[in-house]
Amino acid sequence: MKRRSFLIGAAAATGGLVVGYRAWSQSFVTAAARQVLEPGEHLLAGWIQIGTDDTVTVQIPHIDMGQGTHTALAMMAAEELDADWSNVRTERAPGEKSFANRFLARGWITQGYDVPAFADGITDLVFTEAARFIGLQITGGSTAVRFTGRLGMRTVGAAARQMLLHAASRNWGVSADRLTVRDGVITDPATGRQTRFGELAEAAAGLPVPSSPRLKEKSEWRLVGTSPIRLDIPAKTDGSFQYGIDLTLPDMLHAAIRIAPVHGARLVDVDTSATARHGIERVVKLDSAVAVVAPSWWQARSAADLLEPVFSTDGLNTFSLKTLAARQEEALRTGEGTMMAEIGDGDEALTSTSPERIVTAGYSVPYLHHAAMEPLNVTARFADGTLTFWGGEQDALGTKNLLMEVSGLGAQSVVVNALPAGGSFGRRVPASADYLRHLVPIAMEMAPRPVKLIFSREEEFTDGSYRPALATHITAALDNSGMPVSWSQRFLSAPTRNEAFHIPYDIPHQQLEAVAFSTHVHTGTWRAVAHTQHAFWTESFIDELAHAAGADPYEYRRALLRAGSRQIKVLERVAESAGWGGPLAAGRGRGIALHEAYGTWVAQVVEASIGTNGTPQVHRVVAAVDCGALCHPDTALQQVEGGIIMGLSAALFEQITIEGGAVLEQNFSDYRLIQLAEIPEIEVHFLESDAAWGGLGEPGLPPVAPALANALFAATGRRVRSLPLGHAYDEGV
Repeated sequence: MKRRSFLIGAAAATGGLVVGYRAWSQSFVTAAARQVLEPGEHLLAGWIQIGTDDTVTVQIPHIDMGQGTHTALAMMAAEELDADWSNVRTERAPGEKSFANRFLARGWITQGYDVPAFADGITDLVFTEAARFIGLQITGGSTAVRFTGRLGMRTVGAAARQMLLHAASRNWGVSADRLTVRDGVITDPATGRQTRFGELAEAAAGLPVPSSPRLKEKSEWRLVGTSPIRLDIPAKTDGSFQYGIDLTLPDMLHAAIRIAPVHGARLVDVDTSATARHGIERVVKLDSAVAVVAPSWWQARSAADLLEPVFSTDGLNTFSLKTLAARQEEALRTGEGTMMAEIGDGDEALTSTSPERIVTAGYSVPYLHHAAMEPLNVTARFADGTLTFWGGEQDALGTKNLLMEVSGLGAQSVVVNALPAGGSFGRRVPASADYLRHLVPIAMEMAPRPVKLIFSREEEFTDGSYRPALATHITAALDNSGMPVSWSQRFLSAPTRNEAFHIPYDIPHQQLEAVAFSTHVHTGTWRAVAHTQHAFWTESFIDELAHAAGADPYEYRRALLRAGSRQIKVLERVAESAGWGGPLAAGRGRGIALHEAYGTWVAQVVEASIGTNGTPQVHRVVAAVDCGALCHPDTALQQVEGGIIMGLSAALFEQITIEGGAVLEQNFSDYRLIQLAEIPEIEVHFLESDAAWGGLGEPGLPPVAPALANALFAATGRRVRSLPLGHAYDEGV
């Protein structure tokens, strides 16, 4: 929306624009209703379907990839609606503009700050238009509960409740203020009359949607803050839950693919004669790959393995792992930087400090694969001028936009059926969805039959969109007491989001400079995005400063934090819970780390040692977490535990390596993941606070790598500044 339009709207907030907002909002709801309603259902507030049988279905603009989002968001809506939880269901919202996630747009722009009630309708209009314009429906950045839930599902639940109350008051000719709602039933205490949601839904759906309904106080919550069985668990337990890999369509074909081993290479030629006797349907030549289409995937895969496609790397500046570090060092030394944060005068602080009180270190992190459990798969059918898609993408509306771009079709001719995913961790977003650029021409060539494209594990590993391999240089000046007075840092940044570089400590002079760095290797978002590297860099270096000062690492950090702050509270809690300073078994060390990600503060203590085989062993991880309030405590615990385990796996073992420009790792046999027997004891403590809701899908991951590195230093006296740590200790680096 243009700035001028916004200013005109703001000036008219008490007049005609409010009326316009209501009419516009109602048209938005009407369009959404056409896309999701079944006979006997009615849509309230644009996101909540209520059937005559009292079933409440909440449309969720996020993917289910195992994180429990659908249950949590449904709980937040049902809490404000006062629905009977046993009647609540969820559906993933269609990838259509009617379900663009305006709550996410609002939360991301305002970062959770409240908007004055008089401007709420105008704000909603602005962010809805923005969300529709950019096609916003992504799952990422730990935004589901903290933005979509807090700003969206609670509000639409409260709005739907108010609409149902008004419908009942009209039917009975009484004031809505005297009516009560509980478990899907509206009661008039004065007369004892009762009516169910299903009996009122049709009348309520025709009423205007309130823009600023009253939300419950925390003391009024009955559902939020409890842990009912997640809505997805029964079907996942009995095997009836359907992922994209399970999809079967009439007359469906299957495609396997051979992609250029060097990212960015182009297909030059391929001899297809070797596939002639394998019952295949077609060989489809693509820009950077060749696909084989057959009645079954195994047929397609077997035939594809017989091909020897020729690719060209002309114009690509490729490299091998041995030369990557040199490239990174050169970029850090000579690359043009962008100042991301500057406080005080870091240069002056450094020049005025004696050399013996200057501490300098460099750190690096490797490429990381997403390693999701479900093989990468997508399905499409092009028939009668319409492209229909099925897949477990993290951004259904963004996927639709990408399919429109690749196919050249208009919005009315592209239909996206958004499915759950068996893991994703940032892989299945439009910016990384190169596989969709392969799928569309295959589907169009095989029209009108549907085609499911499945990546073999080998193609999935070698044609990934990895967490980037990056490095940093940090220099600090210490005062006479050993406390830092300046922090100067240059770090490599990738084309993905540049975030997480702020340090949490009170240091008077700070300079943090980003140097753009990229290679021919495809990179993208990985769980917690840039927080993974910045937490490792910052918390490793602050530990080095503590040891340089001869100070306890916990007390050193504590002295640099504001008294009474959220961060000092989680730090104190984790130290207390972990028994910081207490006795340890021989050969063990403790390490500590603190980090904020997506509105949530996490501190962790790791106990670790070096095993008899020279490999690091993790014995215990203790975490303290402040994410504001908790929606579903069991899921919250699982998310933090899962983040710790994934973070340990990456910190200990994982890396994608490059040789001759191509990825070496071909499968899980080449890409070491943490195993069940290696999972340590994990203890998580939640500190509820009055802070705004924070995310939980990602914040548990970043602190574990530096906490582990610091623990191993405490145990061995050897500081390792590059991940993975297991590789470094195995080889004595």
